[in-house]
Amino acid sequence: MAVDVVSFGCRLNAYEAQVIRRAADGAGLKDTVVVNTCAVTSEAVRQARQTIRRLRREQPAARIVVTGCAAQTEPLAFARMAEVDLVLGNDQKLQELAWQDTRLALDRAAVSPLRDKEKIHVDDIMTVETAALHPAESLHGRARAFIQVQNGCDHRCTFCVIPYGRGNSRSVSMAEVVTQVRQLVERGCREIVLTGVDITSYGTGLPGSPRLGALVKQILKQVPDLARLRISSIDSVEVDHDLLDALASDARFMPHLHLSLQSGDDLLLKRMKRRHQRAQAVAFCERARGLRPDVVLGADLIAGFPTESEAMFSRSLDLVDDCGLVQLHVFPFSLRPGTPAARMPQVPHDVIKERARVLRHKGEAQLRAHLERLVGTTQRLLSEGRDRGRTEHYIAVKLDRAVGPGLIFDVAVTGHDGAQLLTA
Repeated sequence: MAVDVVSFGCRLNAYEAQVIRRAADGAGLKDTVVVNTCAVTSEAVRQARQTIRRLRREQPAARIVVTGCAAQTEPLAFARMAEVDLVLGNDQKLQELAWQDTRLALDRAAVSPLRDKEKIHVDDIMTVETAALHPAESLHGRARAFIQVQNGCDHRCTFCVIPYGRGNSRSVSMAEVVTQVRQLVERGCREIVLTGVDITSYGTGLPGSPRLGALVKQILKQVPDLARLRISSIDSVEVDHDLLDALASDARFMPHLHLSLQSGDDLLLKRMKRRHQRAQAVAFCERARGLRPDVVLGADLIAGFPTESEAMFSRSLDLVDDCGLVQLHVFPFSLRPGTPAARMPQVPHDVIKERARVLRHKGEAQLRAHLERLVGTTQRLLSEGRDRGRTEHYIAVKLDRAVGPGLIFDVAVTGHDGAQLLTA
C-alpha cells in the first residue's frame, strides 16, 4: 500500500482528498493512511476517532496521519490517540513540501517514538491569506470535477467552528479558475462544480473584488465547450446580480441551488448570527423561480438550535413549503465547545432528535412529490457510470441499462422509488 485517504464531511474535503493523495504520493510516503477529518458536528469528530481506531486494528503496520478541520481545531486530542502517528494542519495538507516533512517525521518516529506535542504539525490557519488552485481530477470517471475556488470564512455564526478550521475567506483568481476549467474540459470532463467554504464570498482579497457571478459568467464565456456548470451551497443573501443573470440566461448553468438557510425563525436567525431574515429567504426563492421556472431548490436546516421553541421549529418546518424546497440537508444541533451557541440554553437531546426526524420526514415527502411530478417527462442527464446518472437539477436517476460515464442524453422517466428517478 502507498497512500490511502479516508475523507469525512463536505464536497470540499472530497476534492482535497485527491490533492492530498497526489501530494503524499509525490513526497514518497508508503504504507500510510490519511484521515481527512470534518469538524462541523461532534458526531463527525466522533466518527473520525472511531475510524482511526478501526484502521489501527485492521492495518497495524500502517502509519496514520490525521488532518482536516477537526485536526486543525483539536490537534492535541488527536495527537493523544495512541493510534495516531502525526497530526497535520488543514493548510499544510495541500502542500507537497509539508508532506515531504511529514515523511521525514514519520521516518524519525519509526526509530524514536514522538511525544504527543511532537506529533503536531499544525500552523495558525488565521495567518493564511491566499488560496492556491490545485490541479483537479474528474470524479465519477470523466463525468464531473470539483474546483475549489474559495476557502475559509469571514463570518462567525454562533454554532460554527469551521472558520477556525479553515481560516478567513480567500479566493483563487478568475484566470486560474478559467484555465483549469478549460483543461478539464479538454480532457473530457462534462460537468464542473465550483466549490468552497463560503462560495458566495468569492472575490475576497482579489484585485477589483470580483463576485461569484462574474466568475460564473467568465467560465461560461471563455469555455464554450463546457456542457454543465454547477455551484455548491450558497448564502442567498450574498448572491449578486450577475449570478442570477447567468441562472436566467445560460442553460449550461444548472438549475439547482442549495441554500444555507439554517432556520425559518427570525429570532433564531439573529441568535445564530445569520445575515438574512426569513422573508429574505422566501423572496430569494421566489425570485430565482421567476428567473428560471424549473429551478430546484434545496437547503441546510438545523433542528434544535439553543432556545428553539415549538413555535420557532414550526416556522422552520413551514419554511420548506414557503420556499418550495425539494432537497433538505437536516442537521441536529451539535454543541461545539468554545462557540457562543454552546453557552446558550440548550434544547433537550431527545427533542432535538425528534425535530430532526420530523424535518427529514418533511424533506423526504417533498422529494417524493417532486419525483412524482417528473414521472412521464423526459429528463436530460449526465451518466456517472454503470446504471447511474444525474439530471440537470441534480436528481439521481437509476437507468435500466449500464452506460459509461460522461455521456449526456435524454431519458424517459417511468417511475421513482422515493429517492431517485427510474427509467425503463
